[in-house]
Amino acid sequence: MIVEEPGSKPTVRPPYRLSPPELADMKKQIEYVLEKKLIQLSTSPYGAPVLFTPKPDGSLRMCIDYKALNKLTIKNRYHIPRIDDLLDQLRGATIFYKQDLRSGYWQIRMADNSIHKTAFRTRYGS
Repeated sequence: MIVEEPGSKPTVRPPYRLSPPELADMKKQIEYVLEKKLIQLSTSPYGAPVLFTPKPDGSLRMCIDYKALNKLTIKNRYHIPRIDDLLDQLRGATIFYKQDLRSGYWQIRMADNSIHKTAFRTRYGS
């Protein structure tokens, strides 16, 4: 769940300028995730801009810039467990499961009341 500071207003930033190849790739990627129902059209008052980073294979990874939302979000203060403690907990275990999350950021369940806060804006809509 995304919990914001009390009294904060929805964050909205204008879209970044993108090159023609980035615009073409963005349109293709958005059509794909819409078709797969991984995203949906939105009328949310929130809106983060899209940018691209190159992947090792030369293709482009579409990223959403949530810096403005992150500034207003109340952070969880959980300590990260020590690796040796986690490995100690596996002592005596005989069955292990490995899961490959190719696109892990698509596979994380989000609280229904936080979904509208993750809206992003493009020249093709929100």
